Amino acid sequence: MSPAERLAALRQRLTDDGLDGFVVPHADAHQNEFLPADAERLAWLTGFNGSAGTAVVLKDRAAIFVDGRYTLQVRDQVDADLYDFHHLVEEPVPDWVAAVLPKGARLGYDPWLHTQTQLERLQKAVAGAGAALEPVAENPVDAIWADRLPPPRARAEPHPERFAGRSSAEKRAELANELLADHAAAVVLTQPDSIAWLLNIRGGDVDHTPLTLSFAILHDDASVDWFVAPEKVTGGLYDHLGDGVRIQPPDAFAAALDGLSGKNVGVCPDSVAAWVFTRLEAAGATIGRGRDPITLLKAIKNDTELAGTRAAHARDGAALVRFLHWLAEMAGEGGVDEVSAADKLAAFRAGGEYFRDLSFGTISGAGPNGAIVHYRVTPETNRGLAPGELYLVDSGAQYLDGTTDVTRTVAIGDPTDEMRDRFTRVLKGLIAIATLRFPAGTTGAQIDAFARHALWQAGLDFDHGTGHGVGSYLGVHEGPQRISKAGSGTALQPGMIVSNEPGYYKAGAYGIRIENLVAVTPAADFPGGERPMLGFETLTLAPIDRAVIDTGLLSEGERSWIDAYHARVAAEIGPLVDGPAVEWLAVVTAPLD
Repeated sequence: MSPAERLAALRQRLTDDGLDGFVVPHADAHQNEFLPADAERLAWLTGFNGSAGTAVVLKDRAAIFVDGRYTLQVRDQVDADLYDFHHLVEEPVPDWVAAVLPKGARLGYDPWLHTQTQLERLQKAVAGAGAALEPVAENPVDAIWADRLPPPRARAEPHPERFAGRSSAEKRAELANELLADHAAAVVLTQPDSIAWLLNIRGGDVDHTPLTLSFAILHDDASVDWFVAPEKVTGGLYDHLGDGVRIQPPDAFAAALDGLSGKNVGVCPDSVAAWVFTRLEAAGATIGRGRDPITLLKAIKNDTELAGTRAAHARDGAALVRFLHWLAEMAGEGGVDEVSAADKLAAFRAGGEYFRDLSFGTISGAGPNGAIVHYRVTPETNRGLAPGELYLVDSGAQYLDGTTDVTRTVAIGDPTDEMRDRFTRVLKGLIAIATLRFPAGTTGAQIDAFARHALWQAGLDFDHGTGHGVGSYLGVHEGPQRISKAGSGTALQPGMIVSNEPGYYKAGAYGIRIENLVAVTPAADFPGGERPMLGFETLTLAPIDRAVIDTGLLSEGERSWIDAYHARVAAEIGPLVDGPAVEWLAVVTAPLD
């Protein structure tokens, strides 16, 4: 079916079900950012395949909402004759619903695909419109999706303590003590990365992220009920988990929630499906609303995880240097395009020790495609790397000891003066974050402006966050910490890993982003200092294209940082590469002229 036929079929199904509309979020029952194929309902219905978005379909109109990363992409992928386009943050779904939903209308939703917080916002908007919000037992998109794939069934594997740094039993005991202190009998866990961290397991149910889709209940005696498809569990995993973890099929989850009747149960309203809240309320449990207790623990990496990510970044840096050297040799001769470049980079990475997968689909954008923040190359959009253009490559890998994410923007031939100006302003923002010292207790929202200052002075900006958290052989996007205008309210703490990735995008022309991962560390004492200070350790090791740097825009301190960073790249990555790549690396990491 075409997108128009799918939309028409959904409307007919809604009529059959007595509904006047339906909300289709980019979500699954676990609120993953990246979804298994059977949960890609928004992409199937509309054609939009970004990682954040929602569609609302009514009888006579439909709208799709995306954030700033996807404002260009959505217009390329979705038919404007079928859907109105809206900004997910500036024009939230509840506001639109409140404005357009007819009085008395019945708007349907899938209670597995909305968190309790999202549902409450939507309920308020629908009530304000004089309409009704109706949960559905069967998702109407699933009912018309004839060739929908079955759920993934990849096997779960132990994640050894030599990479995790702590045993599952130790983690469970710590959390059980927190439950006892909070007078809670249990906490419900539905985020697969939290379960993976708690049980020291990894899986393969989601592309590029080693997750096992499942649910869990952690009890105050440190035992866990883990609800997972039996075919995902091997004999060795039983031995790894031990007697403290009871493995049950997913269809036992509802009864287990019912069994919490009369008990105090912790549930995160921002990450757990509304269905779980409804079930617990019906069972008579007392719900303690709070953040998933694993989220912050997981974000603060232990010494083993930090050592592992440093080692992973060194191997990843060697792969990047081999790729960038290859690109410098081949791009000028023609014949290199976005697909072949991404494939070549993946091949260089695949040979590294502990390599398991890419950490996300490589963003390989030449010329105007680089201006699409989360661009995904297709055979139809594949573009050659042409002289006079910029090439943006955002990529990463999953290693057993760490997760990487790095962006470099490279000039193919001679860049224009405007490109050099914009690139240098982005670079100044990267350096500002990398060299920042800030008091303990500072959030990402409080430092985000440092990354944008040089762009703001020229009337420029970028419409995405400056940094996101990164996991340890887990999600390439991880909370609760982030660096952005909005922030998350979570203070940056030693051990957290975040990206440092300012950018600039000129629609129809080029995109620029420079991204390094950094770890939050205690800063050296200041003479006469009065407060504990923190800073960042840069983890990513790869040269920055000097051909696009306007040295006249740099301060002496910024020049010194670039030279010192390049000297470190040469010293640490040089011994890991050989042949002509060694000579090339020495040239591109030499001090600025």
